[in-house]
Amino acid sequence: MRFTLVLMLFLAQLCHAAPPNFAAVTPGSALSFPRDYGAHPEFRTEWWYVTGWLETPERKPLGFQVTFFRSRTEHDPNNPSAFAPRQLVIGHAALSDPSVGRLVHDQRSAREGFGLAWARTGNTDLKLDDWRMVRDAAGGYRVTIRSGELNLELRLRPTQPVLVQGEGGYSRKGPSPRHASYYYSEPHLEVSGTAGRAGMAPVAVKGSAWLDHEWSSEALMPDASGWDWIGANLDGGGALMAFQIRAKGGGKLWAHATVREASGKVTRYAPDEVSFTPQTRWKSPRTQAEYPIGTLVATGPLRWQILPLQPDQELDSRRSTGAVYWEGAVTILRDGKRMGRGYLEMTGYVQPMKL
Repeated sequence: MRFTLVLMLFLAQLCHAAPPNFAAVTPGSALSFPRDYGAHPEFRTEWWYVTGWLETPERKPLGFQVTFFRSRTEHDPNNPSAFAPRQLVIGHAALSDPSVGRLVHDQRSAREGFGLAWARTGNTDLKLDDWRMVRDAAGGYRVTIRSGELNLELRLRPTQPVLVQGEGGYSRKGPSPRHASYYYSEPHLEVSGTAGRAGMAPVAVKGSAWLDHEWSSEALMPDASGWDWIGANLDGGGALMAFQIRAKGGGKLWAHATVREASGKVTRYAPDEVSFTPQTRWKSPRTQAEYPIGTLVATGPLRWQILPLQPDQELDSRRSTGAVYWEGAVTILRDGKRMGRGYLEMTGYVQPMKL
């Protein structure tokens, strides 16, 4: 579930005109492809979020995350200057390697323009210096991350149809219809390529990934502190997505889940049918935040036990989006039997989220 964690404070200080009117998310607007694979610059925030499990030739497991954010600022849209920061492009990338014991990650940000950074409309085409994510005519993705911390050269090939979330892509995030996003997923992407990090030369990898694309202008309620989200490729071809929005004073404000079976049958679960119950907690030695890294997720009558690849998968993005969150590879069990693998994201445990 991808909501961006963005808007840099200094940009607000640059504004000398009334803020622009951000586009609203409304029910009844069906998604259209390939147009909606691309950027939606009239909305306030947007992200393309890829997570997955990789395996090296020695069968060593690695988790990976690559996210591109686009954020429309409150800068005067009528300013003709090429230097005006109308749109920001932000990137996060991480490897979860149990032999390291923590996330290896990097982050970048830039204003759109000058051929250095963009989020283009019409199809997925994202650039942030030499970080790229591009969708080709056959529906596959090329992802390139080059950094002193980690290097990824990945190809993602779709094996299933797009999974449209919510009601035709309109995904509620609260009781009010205005707190919503447009949202779709691409589960079971087949991954091949190379992965490396500082101290480890790039090696051939293969695996499976999940892609979320989401855009909104007012997703979170004012009294929301953050969210817990899980996206998982289930063994045999099924897919699971579930999230809850947490209140600042504790408790659940909203929740939703989608389960698609291998046959293609889709079941959606209402807020009162979805819950996240902590089982095991981990305390970060850096931020002192406590994250429920072992969690029991309920979707109607189904119970999903979530277990992390490693406890420390905390990502500090204060140099780009200003937030600290836990973003990690997890295994999914039911009645003690492995059901699949995915990624768990938990935000707002250090301080309340601001979009």
